[in-house]
Amino acid sequence: METIQKNTEKEIGQFVAEDYRTAAIFSKHKIDFCCNGNRTIKEACDKKGIDCSILMNEINSVLNENKSETIDYKSWPLDLLVDYIEKKHHRYVEEKIPILSQFLDKLCRVHGERHPELLKINELFLASAGELASHMKKEELILFPFIKQLVTAKLENGSVQSPQFGTVENPIAMMKNEHDNEGERFRKIAELTDNYNPPADACNTYKVTFAMLDEFEKDLHLHIHLENNILFPEAIKLEKLFS
Repeated sequence: METIQKNTEKEIGQFVAEDYRTAAIFSKHKIDFCCNGNRTIKEACDKKGIDCSILMNEINSVLNENKSETIDYKSWPLDLLVDYIEKKHHRYVEEKIPILSQFLDKLCRVHGERHPELLKINELFLASAGELASHMKKEELILFPFIKQLVTAKLENGSVQSPQFGTVENPIAMMKNEHDNEGERFRKIAELTDNYNPPADACNTYKVTFAMLDEFEKDLHLHIHLENNILFPEAIKLEKLFS
């Protein structure tokens, strides 16, 4: 009982950073583990009206399963994590946006009159697509190269020149704010799509588009989690070694 009590004071992001399988539990209970991962289990449960002990039992059940297939992102060197985020998640976003934009445009033309919510979904997704493109470029051209410089300097016992943005905490704060915006946008998309459940009269394109939006949001959650809960805190700690 004491362990459960102690764990309810632990931040959601910590649970997911230590074992990503717990993300499924938080998602099931509609608890945001990426953008709002800095809340404790107790705070999240109180807000949702969920019994903490029930949630903790579900989390412990997952944690006690075989961990052999779980990726331990937290143990990765930061330069490897940066490359992984860029090559896996950034490229995923770049590949899926044109396809989803095309499908949503078609749905609006064919089904928009009967399902006006599609017009709002399309508007939200296009806004997200534009913001994500700009966001990822800022990471790839400014933040990520500096994090790699920190890693190299530590390995080679070198020094780090003070960047134009002052401290790594400044671009990180901006990136986290932009993550919050995208998290909120996709919460609205999920609501408008009835959690990606197509209506009874949906054609195959309709079903495929909603399934792709669902997958896109799940990828975005992992993408944001890796940055907010693992990469960013570790980069801040690493920079402090040179201050």
